[in-house]
Amino acid sequence: MTQDLGAGRRASTATLAQARDDARGRADTAVEAMPYLPPSSSPYAPEGVDPGTLVWAETVGGPGYTHATVARGTRIRLEDVTGDACAHVVLHSALNRGERLNVADTQKIPWQAYLGQGHPLLSGDGRVLATVVADTAEGHHDAFCGVTTLAGNAARYGAGEAHAATAAGRELLLLAAAKEGLEPRDLPPSVSFFKGVRVAPTGALEWTGAAGPGASIDLVAEMPLTILIANAAHPLDPAEGYRSGPLRVHAWAAAASAPSDPWWSATPERTRAYLNTQQHLLARGIR
Repeated sequence: MTQDLGAGRRASTATLAQARDDARGRADTAVEAMPYLPPSSSPYAPEGVDPGTLVWAETVGGPGYTHATVARGTRIRLEDVTGDACAHVVLHSALNRGERLNVADTQKIPWQAYLGQGHPLLSGDGRVLATVVADTAEGHHDAFCGVTTLAGNAARYGAGEAHAATAAGRELLLLAAAKEGLEPRDLPPSVSFFKGVRVAPTGALEWTGAAGPGASIDLVAEMPLTILIANAAHPLDPAEGYRSGPLRVHAWAAAASAPSDPWWSATPERTRAYLNTQQHLLARGIR
């Protein structure tokens, strides 16, 4: 058995020792989509962020998925590298996986259906899982459509399995969930970043397009958090073919929201949600 190395070179993997040597010889190989280990080694560390504070650094292929459980106060930056990424995000409390993102409450409590800076992402228990604290892609997010499905992608593109070139968002989220000990029934509707949707006066959902290359959004974890991300084409994307590009993820130790932040007191309902979160954590000795 041989392994093609390109340019006419082939390495034998016929024996266990040869296979081991071949694998070890690829240790320094870099590809477009990969995690950076340790995170401080990321060549794309956000400007102004001490690389030593990074706890997660990865480029997720398009299509692709990733997942992590992070501490309260972790700041997570998602960046659309080429303008073709779409980050479908699901959140769970790491304290109780039964508490998870509720898209209806995320729209209802702030009296705002469109995601942007200062927007809280709420659970069905009236607590804030995360807050959008920075956004350079305003107007290009979606909390209505969710993700593509296996059947839908099979009908539109010919395939939708997780490892297909036209993977469905739900299939990718199922893999991410499984690796965090979650089951299909634990997946609620997601929110999507970098591809915009608006509601027309007629009630129809209208595609508003992509945010563009380099657009980014920052979330801060308001409690210990499990985050699942599928980078896959948006269900309403009108492109003739499947469109998905690389998504860059960096997370670093920062601070959770505080009463001095403008979004904490933007409305009485938001204040209550943050106070609910604070009480929930204080009772567990988390500050």
